[in-house]
Amino acid sequence: MSATVTLGYQVNRLGFWSAVVAIASGVVSFFIPLDVPGGYTAEHADRVAWLSANSGTFILGWINQIIAMLSISGVFFGMAWQIATRNPLRAVIAAMVVLISVVAFIVPKFIAVWTIPLLAETISTGAVGAELADPLLRLLNVSIPFSLYTSFDYLGFWLYAVFGLLVAGPLYGENASAKIAAVTIGLFGLVYHGLLAALLLGAITPPDIESSFLGASGLLLIVVVAMIVTFRRGMVAPPPATSNDPQ
Repeated sequence: MSATVTLGYQVNRLGFWSAVVAIASGVVSFFIPLDVPGGYTAEHADRVAWLSANSGTFILGWINQIIAMLSISGVFFGMAWQIATRNPLRAVIAAMVVLISVVAFIVPKFIAVWTIPLLAETISTGAVGAELADPLLRLLNVSIPFSLYTSFDYLGFWLYAVFGLLVAGPLYGENASAKIAAVTIGLFGLVYHGLLAALLLGAITPPDIESSFLGASGLLLIVVVAMIVTFRRGMVAPPPATSNDPQ
């Protein structure tokens, strides 16, 4: 049995089910709040009170975000595999970018699951360390676009944009789904970098950062849906092993 055929089947299967999970987690995210109502404009005291009363929901919401991030990374890894025969160097670099994006995303999301609820509980109960917990919670605000927390998230999306520019050209294949995915991921890469340039030039104000940048990330949904078809095409089961196959 060809190891390449077997690996190709496994990677396409990983990409397919990652896309399915990504869509499911995206649907779930509409029903689980990730921050206090009002988000960016909410008062710090209101955020502390909300986090203390809704810590379980908050944690569940961010666990779902971790699942979404990992599943999208699986889709992107499968996309890197798709271009390996056409441009192996870009495929390797793109896969490395995906791995780095996982690190960038997992840090703040783990903080949301582990650190932020503990900080809110410490502040609300006035326990030992409350004087340290209060400024830390402000620093790790999940809605303010220039907080330490959200900086990691935007770094992760920037890496997605770099990935998009790397794979767009080689991914543009013969079938329609690959073409749609290639054009859309390339467009996301261009739009995100355009927004980043506009932000650095002062054309985007802090209150508009979330709507601008996260709005552009909606293009990734089109990519995920299109890649379901592409991965499905590649899920041709490898031939069964025979006695002549090397063990």
